[in-house]
Amino acid sequence: MIKLKNWPLPVLLALLQGCTVGPDFHRPQTPDLPATFTRTQDQETGQAQANAASAAFWERFEDPQLTALIETTLAANHDLQTALANYDAANALLRLARFDQIPTVTMSGQAGHQRASTDEANGAPRSNDVYANKASLSWELDLVGRVRRSVESSRSAAQAKASDLYAMQVAVVSQVASTYIDLRAAQKMLRLSQANADSQKQTLEIVQGRLQTGRGSTYDLSRAQAQLEISLSRLPPLQARVAVDRHRLAVLAGLPPTALDARLQADAALPTAPQVIEPGTPAQVIRRRPDVASAEQQLHAATARVGVTTADLFPGVSLGAAIGTFAFNGGGLYSAGAESNLALLGIDWSFLDVGRVKSRIAASDAEAAARLAIYQQTVLKALEDVENSLVRFSRSQAENARLTSAANELNTASSIASARYQAGAIELFELLDVQRALYTAQISQADSQARSTTSAVDLYASLAGGWPEHAPAPPAPIK
Repeated sequence: MIKLKNWPLPVLLALLQGCTVGPDFHRPQTPDLPATFTRTQDQETGQAQANAASAAFWERFEDPQLTALIETTLAANHDLQTALANYDAANALLRLARFDQIPTVTMSGQAGHQRASTDEANGAPRSNDVYANKASLSWELDLVGRVRRSVESSRSAAQAKASDLYAMQVAVVSQVASTYIDLRAAQKMLRLSQANADSQKQTLEIVQGRLQTGRGSTYDLSRAQAQLEISLSRLPPLQARVAVDRHRLAVLAGLPPTALDARLQADAALPTAPQVIEPGTPAQVIRRRPDVASAEQQLHAATARVGVTTADLFPGVSLGAAIGTFAFNGGGLYSAGAESNLALLGIDWSFLDVGRVKSRIAASDAEAAARLAIYQQTVLKALEDVENSLVRFSRSQAENARLTSAANELNTASSIASARYQAGAIELFELLDVQRALYTAQISQADSQARSTTSAVDLYASLAGGWPEHAPAPPAPIK
């Protein structure tokens, strides 16, 4: 230890004007971005709406129950609460790192009795009461920026957790919307299946009536009975699907599985997706995606940690001071002769262990290189996600339009076939064939409508727009 008593103040101040070692962070270059996304949406669908990030996307489906479910989920979902706790923990670690920038002050006191050996006493009394109190100060002089880089790394890590929370919100909200859409689709398919079974019952009754009047056959009766059983067999799986979706929505909202059964028991129409969703430009999406932001912030944190380990190549310098009193009796603890003080300059010489230091630096460099690759891959995956979502959204709309037209035509054909069968103009197999085709078309159309609406949810999620007001504000930059 080196005593600082005779060091001139200008020299001490000069020591504090250190540099910051390690690389400075610069936003990484992204891959060459196209000016626009590939436009695959049909031009006749209408004019593009406002940018997808301008409002909460679920409000565009104009379904009050869906809106209420999402608002409940944002307030009570346990995965979101976990992500928020992780964000709070990262902020606490940031505050802890900032404390290293200022001196640490501690105080202690003691009172006790000691008995020394004869040699230790050296002629003095062997038994003594001991009283002491002390205030200590320690401060690492951040000459090469180790502490500053540590704070920089902690700040970026906290900002990454804020982006992770935002990403979790995107994922949970899209899951609620997708599950709700699947619930409404399953309920619609259940209605169609029940209606188809009722139609088969009516057909069976007609066959039975014709058989009683001598115009039918047991062959027709068996076929009609078998078709009814097949229709009835489709109901239990759909009933289970409805129940499972209700349970999933309840748990996502932080409730017991059956808590929403009564609320969601009544059927409701499938939400209608917008005809056109404007994605914006790739550059806008990259700036908006929370996973890209998190990857960039984690790269920043890793870059700053290179500076932390690089600082180990230099001697660590710290200031220490202590002031207190010491006495062998309580009455003398605050007398003039009991005063003691100490001022120290400490130097950590562990930088001489160059091999270990360079190994730690190499590990930090490798971590930063890995984070850079992760960032670049995240950007590419984000672009791929949007392009794929655009294609699925566009093509599912085209499929749904065709299936809707087919279902309408077959509905007309089924009505005609039923009348013609009752008039004896066609055989039973022709009627059953048309009824099967109608049911298949209706189920396919309902499934296609659900996939089209879900693809809109997936597109909104890939654009990561819609609810910035729910995302926590990142910590303020530290100067």
